[in-house]
This record gives sequence, structure tokens and C-alpha cells, in this order.
Amino acid sequence: MELIDIGVNLAHDSFDADRAAVMHRAAAAGVAQMVVTGASVDGTRKAIALAAAHPGVLFATAGVHPHHAADLTPAALVELETMARESIVVAVGECGLDYFRDFSPRDLQRRAFASQLEIAARLGKPVFLHQRDAHDDFIAILREHGVKNGVAHCFTAAEKERDAYLALGLHIGITGWINDERRGLHLREVVKGIPADRLLLETDAPYLLPRDLKPLPKSRRNEPGFLPHVARTVAAARGESVETVAANSTATARRVFALPR
Repeated sequence: MELIDIGVNLAHDSFDADRAAVMHRAAAAGVAQMVVTGASVDGTRKAIALAAAHPGVLFATAGVHPHHAADLTPAALVELETMARESIVVAVGECGLDYFRDFSPRDLQRRAFASQLEIAARLGKPVFLHQRDAHDDFIAILREHGVKNGVAHCFTAAEKERDAYLALGLHIGITGWINDERRGLHLREVVKGIPADRLLLETDAPYLLPRDLKPLPKSRRNEPGFLPHVARTVAAARGESVETVAANSTATARRVFALPR
């Protein structure tokens, strides 16, 4: 069984002490390739450096998360586009809107989002998208820019949002949120309506440790080696074998991000 983790924050400092061991465990679990998320200018630099050190296994995204939208100055935007042109960068983002935290003013979030969609369009690369409590503005901006190639990363919403994203042509990333009996059980119904060629799997590590993982790591840190656990939950919800879910999501990830075998 071969899997691709399409969203892992492998440059996060929680991996600094044992990143090589984390990657080894991921490979042993069947995670053949990973897309390392860039969520700020500095984070993008680190993601690219990691990917460059592990060619064919790690790839990067280049983006500024809405939490950091206020930091996307004209100079930073130029640097971001320069980094996004790197061949090892397979998507633009993590970008979007987050009205739940509002760590950056909403007008700056919208401006930063639009700027990154323009970069993706110029470069012909997919977008790696974040949305929380901002669905209407999010959809409106995507429609305004004619976005059709991208991933709704870490999807946690309901059928309405799922169907809106699918209608735009987006793919949907499912994380260990589906394993959370407090907040994520609805996703076990939602995933049934995602076509096999639109479904992607991700851990969002070190965040979103699957709550039903046994034994839970003492650190409570998520890592890409736990992706098979998410895949099994998705497969059970869809009434499919885990091998089928793995094969389909891996093929989809390679197509969306233009990853080599």
C-alpha cells in the first residue's frame, strides 16, 4: 500500500530533534511521498530546503497562511513568487481566509489570498487552500479568479461546503479530524460524497493527531507515519478497502501536484 501525505508541516520545529526518524517511520508505514506546507515566507524557505534535500520524496508548497496575511508586503510577495517558480514547489499556498481566529485583518486576508491566486494562475500551479468560518467570501474570491485546480486542505465542514468546492473543480483533503469523535464524526458521511478522483489524504502533522490512535504517542504530536490510520477510517466510512482508497488518493495526488512516481 502506497500513500502520499499531501499536507504535512515537516519544517515545524517540533520535528527538529528527530526529523530523519519521522521520515523513516513514514516510509516504513507506506507513505512514499509528502508535500511540505509553506505557510509563511520563512516557512516556505524551510519547506523548499527540506524538499531539495530529499528529491523525489519531499515536495513543497509556497504560500502565506491567512494568519500571516499582514506580513505579505510587496517585497515579500515578490520573494514568494520567486520561490513558487521553483520546480520542487508543486502548489501555491497555504492561502485562503480564516475568520475564526482573525489573526490578520480581514481586508488584508482577502488581498493576500487574491495575490496568491494570481501567482498560481501565472505559474499554472494548483492552489493549496485554507478556509475557516469564511465560506461565502472564500467561494466568491475563488470564482472571481476562476480557480479550478486546487485542494481544499484539511476539510472539516459539511455537505454544503463539500458540494460547493466540488462544483468549482477542487479536490478535498481529509485529515485525522475524521477520527475525532467529538467534532469529526460528520465527516464519515461527508466523505461518501467525494468522488474517488477528488479525494486526497493528509495528516497536517504535527497538528490533528487522530484521537482514536492506540497507543497515543506521549508527545501528542502527529506525524506522517499515522496517515494509514486516517486512510483506514476513510475507507471504512466509504465502504471501500483501504487499498482502494490508497491507490485512488495516491494517483490523484500525483495528477494534481504533477509528482513523479
